[in-house]
Amino acid sequence: MHDNTAAAAIEAPVRLAPRSDGRAFDAERCRAAARQIRRNVLKMTLGAGPLGSHAGGALSMVEILSVLYLDVLRYDVKNPLWEQRDRFILSKGHGAPSFYAALVLAGFLEESELATFKSNETRLYGHPAMNPDLGIEFSSGSLGQGLSLGVGSALALKARSNDTSRVFVLVGDGECNEGSVWEAAMSAAHYGLSNLVAIVDRNGMQYDGFTEPVMNTGDLAGKWRSFGWTVLEIDGHDVNAVHEALTTAADVGKPLAIVARTIRGKGVSFMENARAWHHSRLTQAMFDQAMAEQDEAELAASKKS
Repeated sequence: MHDNTAAAAIEAPVRLAPRSDGRAFDAERCRAAARQIRRNVLKMTLGAGPLGSHAGGALSMVEILSVLYLDVLRYDVKNPLWEQRDRFILSKGHGAPSFYAALVLAGFLEESELATFKSNETRLYGHPAMNPDLGIEFSSGSLGQGLSLGVGSALALKARSNDTSRVFVLVGDGECNEGSVWEAAMSAAHYGLSNLVAIVDRNGMQYDGFTEPVMNTGDLAGKWRSFGWTVLEIDGHDVNAVHEALTTAADVGKPLAIVARTIRGKGVSFMENARAWHHSRLTQAMFDQAMAEQDEAELAASKKS
């Protein structure tokens, strides 16, 4: 049950997941939403001035969020604590700019509020602070904690005999260096939490650079399988692949892990796979270049449609 008051050009979501209205998945709508999210991330980063943002990691998860909020998650902006809602937890809390931009498309936020990002008395901090009215289920930012929150939420849903809602947790691949992630993964399998979905943003980078030389996690998908999860590996920038994975049922009694291969800074040439863009600031010239690249992407998309 979605409210039809989302800002900007993207029509607000109108469906519950799993799909029950017979409509086909609208991939182009999600691609357009992703492009809009990218523009808003850039605007927030410029507006934050010397405070900057974690734009690189925010841009790698854009397609995942567009599909989640436009086509998968169950929520009601007029009743944020609706018991039958799905729960979304952004464990990699530094990706907040994309999260806030997705909440605009969902109708929880007015687009104008994005301009307050990191400013005094804002509600939109550098890392999300729990605010159910805004669709923010949990505070996050201390890496390695979100999956444990997801396990607890999924257990609580089972205890309440809520067989409808699911819990989605978005984690970073660098975050998977944390032992707490694997303790939570082990617990989820032990308790048979088939209502839990972990999405790994596999962009291959973290604060200190590329993940492999920092802490090589090797076959990450294989590790999740060894902990008792159903595992899917996808291109995290392909909205069709993202949608198919997010709407796939896990094996009976197993949680689902989606390892999404992505690119840090996706869509902005000087940010892609650049260590500096774990966290940095935009100059006006850099912003102008990045927005020109978004214009080019928009034009290319219009020619295909």
